[in-house]
Amino acid sequence: MSTTTAVEIPPVTRTRREIYTVMSGLMIAMLLAMLDNTIVGTAMPTIVGDLGGLEHLSWVVTAYAMATAVSTPVWAKLGDLYGRKGVFMSSIAIFLIGSALSGLSANMTELITFRGIQGIGAGGLMVGALAIIGDLVPPRERGRYQGLMAAVMPLAFIGGPLLGGFITDNLSWNWVFYINLPLGVIALIVVRFTMTLPVQRRDAEVDWLGAGLLAVAIASLTLLTSWGGGTYAWGSWQIVGLGVLTVVATVLFTRVERRVDEPILSLELFRRPNFTAATVLTFLTGFAMFGAVTYLPQFQQYVQGASATNSGLMLLPLMGGMLVTSLMGGQLVTRTGRYKWMLVVGSLVMAAGLGLMSTMGVGTGGLTSSLFMVTLGVGMGFLMQTTNLVMQNSVEQRDLGAASGASTLFRTIGGSLGVSLLGVFYADSLTGSLTSQVGAEQAAKLAGGQLTPATLGGLPAAIGEAYRTAVASGVTTAFLWAAVVALVAVVTAWFIREVPLRGSIPTGPVAEPLTGEPLTGETPTGGRHARPEHGPKHALTDA
Repeated sequence: MSTTTAVEIPPVTRTRREIYTVMSGLMIAMLLAMLDNTIVGTAMPTIVGDLGGLEHLSWVVTAYAMATAVSTPVWAKLGDLYGRKGVFMSSIAIFLIGSALSGLSANMTELITFRGIQGIGAGGLMVGALAIIGDLVPPRERGRYQGLMAAVMPLAFIGGPLLGGFITDNLSWNWVFYINLPLGVIALIVVRFTMTLPVQRRDAEVDWLGAGLLAVAIASLTLLTSWGGGTYAWGSWQIVGLGVLTVVATVLFTRVERRVDEPILSLELFRRPNFTAATVLTFLTGFAMFGAVTYLPQFQQYVQGASATNSGLMLLPLMGGMLVTSLMGGQLVTRTGRYKWMLVVGSLVMAAGLGLMSTMGVGTGGLTSSLFMVTLGVGMGFLMQTTNLVMQNSVEQRDLGAASGASTLFRTIGGSLGVSLLGVFYADSLTGSLTSQVGAEQAAKLAGGQLTPATLGGLPAAIGEAYRTAVASGVTTAFLWAAVVALVAVVTAWFIREVPLRGSIPTGPVAEPLTGEPLTGETPTGGRHARPEHGPKHALTDA
């Protein structure tokens, strides 16, 4: 049985300049993880044309997403156990190795494999950056800096397609991977020479069995949502089998986690009401947000006639709204310590934005859709980092990585399910609309004909108009169901108690209980998960 050494974390005073210097390295690392999918997506037609293997195209994206989701909780736990600085630098190094190998790929099999390596590193980039902010500043001050981290997402969404298109047109597709190398090296240098974190290293074994079972559950769920309704029918034995595997692996995982001393994702964290409510809210936000945003370019390109590049630019109102409220919300949390209203208002505004977008049709102009997108972006901006802040504030410092990992993991799973399930509503509505307009036979040809925005213009005017109407119907149906999920998020936000954020003045090695529950890790019965409150105390610094 492993032992746990209690370590006192001494107060560390840092200037804002020091924090912002470290933040620059963290933001570059997060940008790498977020930018990779958007920049690679633009280059995929050229990559497939060069390497062949069109039938494996989806795996280039799936391998990266699945590896990221599977590795996230493992990176989080390693950071909690052995110190976040070294673990974070290791994740950057693995990501850069995967990037270099991806650029050197000679066929699709190699590219898919190396994208998986990239994804493993990306899982550590996301959770590591969020947890390190938690080590650098207390929750009361954290909103200001997490707002800056949230600003990376709009930059990745907008800059990725533009940069990917420029590189593909003017250099070669290999450089969409090689561009990560200089950015990653800069991040490594900044982290290595500017970051000093107080840590508690614990003499404990990693829960590899739990990690393996969780990886199986996440991988099978990811494949289920990626393949369901597309590669395989929802009722096929492959999809049903993946569903059964997901359930069995999850049940076995929960049994293992109750028995080990250092679980990869402690179930005790979910005994804290705020942590559980924030986790559910994170999942629902990911479902509504990523699911809806995925289908917005379909409306812009097929219905409004935008090019692929212009559709990226047309997302600027959405990202602008998110950017402004992320920065403003972080400042307000820091100044007032109040955050519940942001969760409730953010959920309401997000639901309102999705509801407004469900009213769009073939006659909706760019100005109107832009105003709807601003509304959605404002709601998303209030939610993105605030949910993570609540989860971090609900746990001990020793479990900060686990909390950040859970936030990232459940948002990813929610987004994956959102894209998949909303895609079912999109496809059904599109097919139904086409059938009612042009008949079942013609509808089947159009729905399965892999029409692109470019080839749509070559169809007879009546058929093209019918298809645009059908796409509008499908997209707005997806938005409507996403709005329903967002309303469920509003109800969930009401269950979050506004517990005071730990302030900038250190309260000692163990903070006041935040939810009426022990913060020393004991179970209510003092069972096998109980951790010693006393022990050898000494200060360690992750230099």
